Amino acid sequence: MSRIGKKPITVPSGVNVKVAGEVLTIAGPKGSLDLKIRPEVDVAPAEGSITVTAKGNDRVSRSMHGLTRTLISNMVSGVQNPFKKSLEITGVGYRAEMVGKAIKLQVGLSHDVIHPIPDGVTCTIDKQTTVHLESIDKALVGQVAAALRAYRPCEPYKGKGVKYVGERVRRKEGKTGAA
Repeated sequence: MSRIGKKPITVPSGVNVKVAGEVLTIAGPKGSLDLKIRPEVDVAPAEGSITVTAKGNDRVSRSMHGLTRTLISNMVSGVQNPFKKSLEITGVGYRAEMVGKAIKLQVGLSHDVIHPIPDGVTCTIDKQTTVHLESIDKALVGQVAAALRAYRPCEPYKGKGVKYVGERVRRKEGKTGAA
């Protein structure tokens, strides 16, 4: 049995939980999120908490038990305070700017990269080198941040590229002249 899955999820005041068939809806002050409940688990909302239990003892039920509890916990915390990811762009001539509902990256490629920002994610850019993403859906904000970083990950020699704020890039020493 999952140790994480056994913990009940506390639901703060101002957050509404509703189960309709296979769909769990959590609504709060910042928005609402839906989750399709897997058939291997039961979700029971009570007054001020949500309990997730596994229906069986097989491998899939046990794995879905902890996963479902964590997804619901992220939904409850996301509708209260949104999740944030920040990216830094380092390099000469590397920059980002908003173009409508998309972000335009200039990261040393032969063309400008235009990446659409999905609904539910807000994007702000500081000084053309710092991108801030915010959303109530933790998976969505992480997916958008990873997609932006994947266009030009930081390289270890000069440190140029896109990285998360606070990410350490392990630097390597370049070639030395032959003696």
